[in-house]
Amino acid sequence: QVQLVESGGGLVQPGGSLRLSCQASGSIYSINPMAWYRQAPGKGRELVGSHSSSGPTYEDFAKGRFTISRDNAAKKLYLQMSDLKPEDTAVYYCNVDRWGVDFWGQGTQVTVSS
Repeated sequence: QVQLVESGGGLVQPGGSLRLSCQASGSIYSINPMAWYRQAPGKGRELVGSHSSSGPTYEDFAKGRFTISRDNAAKKLYLQMSDLKPEDTAVYYCNVDRWGVDFWGQGTQVTVSS
């Protein structure tokens, strides 16, 4: 059984930073791509970026502000976010693609507001 648990969300002022963590348990291997998604109020879930054996990739809105890193030994995925904007307010979800089967965490709320 695969489980993903996100943490690190919270309230931050515009221009601030947050670091999200995703702890995976179960049969997750370095070959399985992991990713961060987010869902803003009233909107669909969108990809933030992913981390595979080729390294991290990012959506355009995340480039230059967000950094995804992964600790395979600890089965952890991280999302370092800086220069946060109100439009980054969303629930952030961790995802793993385990040979075509997707697993999701419960999400962590990030609110960017003054």
